[in-house]
Amino acid sequence: MRVSILGAGAIAYGLAAYLAEAGHDPMLWSPSGERTKALAAGEFLTATGAIEATVPVRIAKNCKEAIASADVVMIALPANGHKKVMDAAAPYLSEGTPVIISSHSSFGALYLSKQLSERKVSLPIVVWGTTLVTGRQSGPTEVHVTSIRQKLDVATLPFDSMDQGFDLCMTLFGDRFVKRDGLLAIALSNLNPQNHLGIALLNLTRMEKGEQWSQAGNVTPAVGRLIEALDAERLAIAAHFGIAVRTVEEHFSLSFHVPMGTVSEMNQEMERQGRGGLGPTTIESRYILEDVPFGLLPTVLLGKMSGNSAPLHESGISIFSAAFGRDLKADNDILPALGIEAMAKADFENLCHEGF
Repeated sequence: MRVSILGAGAIAYGLAAYLAEAGHDPMLWSPSGERTKALAAGEFLTATGAIEATVPVRIAKNCKEAIASADVVMIALPANGHKKVMDAAAPYLSEGTPVIISSHSSFGALYLSKQLSERKVSLPIVVWGTTLVTGRQSGPTEVHVTSIRQKLDVATLPFDSMDQGFDLCMTLFGDRFVKRDGLLAIALSNLNPQNHLGIALLNLTRMEKGEQWSQAGNVTPAVGRLIEALDAERLAIAAHFGIAVRTVEEHFSLSFHVPMGTVSEMNQEMERQGRGGLGPTTIESRYILEDVPFGLLPTVLLGKMSGNSAPLHESGISIFSAAFGRDLKADNDILPALGIEAMAKADFENLCHEGF
């Protein structure tokens, strides 16, 4: 299949390498055009780690070109770029062409649905609870893939497109997907924001000083307990909506292939196996600038809507805003366009099921 990936970071590169190795035909579009210059000049994409491959990848000159030639469109870049890319893509998306959001954040699928409804275009929007791969770019044509997740939560908007979206994901990426009960379930299944809050908050000076530090190795018992307490808030909100989601312990075990234990124990096992990974070397990190406004804030809003407050999530937003000297909530450019805060719970649940 011809798969156009809107994005050009580590996740987009990892997806392109995976798809090419699986016999598909990926195309990358970089919104800035900077990251893909070498690939556009004819150099091959090289992946190391969990994917070992050197493959050719097509590069689109613009968003219109990327979408025009695609059987499937994927959005794969940090959440603070989702609105910009959706705005660029919406005028060119055509009836029935599936869009996969990897990974879904801050009800971006609703924003895209709203944009498409204004054009009277209907298509399945497939949302993932997290990314298929983890890793880092090691150069303009290189990506090191740390892991490929064994299980990945998936849902669709509208909900009645679930079978089509599930089959598409299986065709592209294999038997690793788990159907979830709609967009709300996916929103409450993305554990990265809460986990990154615990990791970044309690290792903030390491990040600010640019140290080289093991991320998993520094998920000490204290960090692990904070992550587990954050998880308890998320689970309480999910229970109020009647949604079954994985626990953080299940997430770490399935994502990183370690025996079940406490969050700290599983991270220490990853470290022992040499898979601890490196933590961010700057506070200008997606762990804060993406996950606070686009991950923690939606959870706080869902908590208020459900009557289950999330004081640790809310405090994390306030603490990081204070550390940065500005209101990080204001960075979210998706939620204001949706007006979720003014919606009744039943109306919002219906919107997450049907879309606009």
